Amino acid sequence: MKYVILAKYGEMALKGLNRFRFENQLVKTIRERIGTGFGIRHMQSTIYIEPRNENADIDFAFEKVKTIFGIASICKAVVCEKNFDDVCAKSLEYFADILPYKTTFKVFAKRADKRFPMTSPEIGRELGHVLLEKFPNLSVNCDSPQYEVHVDIRDTNAYIYGEKLNGAGGLPVGTGGKALLLLSGGIDSPVAGFLTAKRGVEISALYFETPPYTSERAKLKVEQLVEKLENYCGKIEFFAENITRVSEDLKNKCPSELFTVLLRRQMMKIANEYAEKLGCMAIITGESLGQVASQTLEAINCTNAVAKFPVLRPLIGFDKREIIAISEKIGTFEISSQPYEDCCTVFTPKHPSLRPNIAECEKAELLLAEL
Repeated sequence: MKYVILAKYGEMALKGLNRFRFENQLVKTIRERIGTGFGIRHMQSTIYIEPRNENADIDFAFEKVKTIFGIASICKAVVCEKNFDDVCAKSLEYFADILPYKTTFKVFAKRADKRFPMTSPEIGRELGHVLLEKFPNLSVNCDSPQYEVHVDIRDTNAYIYGEKLNGAGGLPVGTGGKALLLLSGGIDSPVAGFLTAKRGVEISALYFETPPYTSERAKLKVEQLVEKLENYCGKIEFFAENITRVSEDLKNKCPSELFTVLLRRQMMKIANEYAEKLGCMAIITGESLGQVASQTLEAINCTNAVAKFPVLRPLIGFDKREIIAISEKIGTFEISSQPYEDCCTVFTPKHPSLRPNIAECEKAELLLAEL
């Protein structure tokens, strides 16, 4: 049997006259991820991915496409001739190892090509009858079937497949501009990068290190997080910035209770420079309101005061359980949980200020040597 991947997109279909730009970017991303061994075309809100030869690994391509933003659902389908006899024959073969172990099913038929002589209800009814005769263990359940059989009648062929899997959703990376992710080794910032990329934003990542207080293993941990994120976000430019001297100056010369917010202000100033150099339009952080002392509204306001770009905080209303759930889903949680310190925790004071203000931060910064 000949197989094809059917990747269907959701909100992209609502883009009107601008839709072609999103479709072209999505096709480009798919080509980059799966290589040249597949033909790719799109029609009627569906992308068809077909192996060019027997050497093309369709299972490999399926796993890659499943993580591409812009795909709402995905399935591996069998290609049939556009006649009902071939649809029945291929269905019996395709479902032979599946339906004997199911109890209820329903046939979902769609006839995009209205020239096909049978209507969608007729296709569903007649194919259901054929399957019931072959698999007597089955019964039809139209409300909550244990298994779904799908038949799509399209322009050149018919396609049959089982249940669809959810895709990554969102919009294709590259359609929403570029932003700089402040990436630590924690749980939150990788999830923030993932959620921002899901809205079509191309990501670059900046990591702050404080050797010798932070180890090379801490940096390696962050590089591993970048690799995981690239499964969804595509290629990520990664940069590491040494802020040991900045941290030591803050610790030695400024009020200890302001250390965390002052450090974040210095990090934001450095991020401004990177964002400008890289052509980014925004800066992304993993802050969640009230989660730690540096994430109160007062502290966030102090950090924002030195930002030259919009600061995106996609996790601002999330609680920790919600963030962890996403990190487990995208494969970053175990890496983030490795016990290697990051620059924000090394010098953290015992009693950080919960309600700092901009004026006292600026006053404290006058005590610093020129940075």
